[in-house]
Amino acid sequence: MSSPQISAHPPVYEDYARCVHCGICLNTCPTYRLWNVEADSPRGRIHQMIQVELQGASVSDSFVEHIDKCLDCRSCETACPSGVEYGRLVEHARARIETDYKRPFFARIARNFTFRKLLPYPRRIALLARMFRFYQRSGLQSVARASGILKLFGLADREMLLPAIDDSFFFSQLGRTFPATGPRRARVAFFAGCVAQVTFTKLNEATIRVLTANGCDVVVPATQFCCGALAAHAGVRDAARDLARKNLDAFLSDDFDAIITNAAGCGSTLKEYERFFSSNEPDYTRAQAFRAKVRDVTEFLADLGLSAPLQQIPLRVTYQDSCHLLHGQKIRNAPRQLLHTIPGLDFVELPYSELCCGSAGVYNVTQTEASLKLLAEKMQHAAATRAATIATANPGCLLQLRAGARLHNTNQKVLHVVELLDLALAEIKLGGQAQKYFPGRKRT
Repeated sequence: MSSPQISAHPPVYEDYARCVHCGICLNTCPTYRLWNVEADSPRGRIHQMIQVELQGASVSDSFVEHIDKCLDCRSCETACPSGVEYGRLVEHARARIETDYKRPFFARIARNFTFRKLLPYPRRIALLARMFRFYQRSGLQSVARASGILKLFGLADREMLLPAIDDSFFFSQLGRTFPATGPRRARVAFFAGCVAQVTFTKLNEATIRVLTANGCDVVVPATQFCCGALAAHAGVRDAARDLARKNLDAFLSDDFDAIITNAAGCGSTLKEYERFFSSNEPDYTRAQAFRAKVRDVTEFLADLGLSAPLQQIPLRVTYQDSCHLLHGQKIRNAPRQLLHTIPGLDFVELPYSELCCGSAGVYNVTQTEASLKLLAEKMQHAAATRAATIATANPGCLLQLRAGARLHNTNQKVLHVVELLDLALAEIKLGGQAQKYFPGRKRT
């Protein structure tokens, strides 16, 4: 029996045996599409997991390599006719690697720092963000790129994906309550994320504006922490469990109609908190109560219905499905439904929208070459739509697609669905606020 640090609900034979090796998942798996290697397909990885978990094979270098190359995008779950919970299996495999395999020294240092010493500590995130902001705005970034030192140390591709740090951080908004505009229709708590609080402050503020405009009191609990998704996906289950407990304390201390997140990756993990605890732990029951209230912002708004009037936004827009919204949370229609409510918006479907853009948490840092290949394919399809704007529903996707627009010169804006809704509201409230997104655009 696995310890809770490995998995509170370890897979059993039946979980692996659901995979009947039919191959329907192969064309949906980004890494199999890249390399056409069986060991880098879902069924190939499951075969390796069976050898380790059920047949006593050791955690080898080869096993680690193939499991690490998985994006954990869970597209195979959507395709699978047998209901294989692949995301659960691969995260258990990574937890097994974390406990039974000794990674190279610098990898151990980096992982321990990121998942145990940085993400659980908001002040440390803010401090590191200020250092990166200084690097970006002092001229050091330009010097580093021009000098070739980044290429010398193999950091050029990773540095290129570094997000712009905000002028002010959303941490300053924690503990605040934002009242509804007009009659109150709901009282919700807002989950603000971790890194998003230093790179997506404007997105968080736009989310709150859209919620309040549609009759929601929005409470931002002061004691919330990182959701633990990145740690869980990496197999660092003990850190994820600790963060889950803190968030259960923060959000269950008051009564809310819903707990809202604008990050698909966070929402998928928040809805699966009970997996971190065995059924005989008190936190398991709390996690079930918590999960019942967690909603992606697009899911919540589509169910609630928009009450605020929207101005025309005459833009051609396409939509990139965020993996952990579509495949993890099984939400496909809600973001599209909201986009269709915006007057004047010309929506066009993105070919292969359901395939990962290559962001996948920290995948674009740990597997940068593969990530950029997936991004190149994604931007090729995005350009083919001739859309001026790519909408999506996850901060990681936003960063990846914005980098793709720069790298591949598609000249496309990349916005969250709620930013487009906020844009339509701003046209009414501020008479041309949309110009900050699209300078020179003619208003109707």
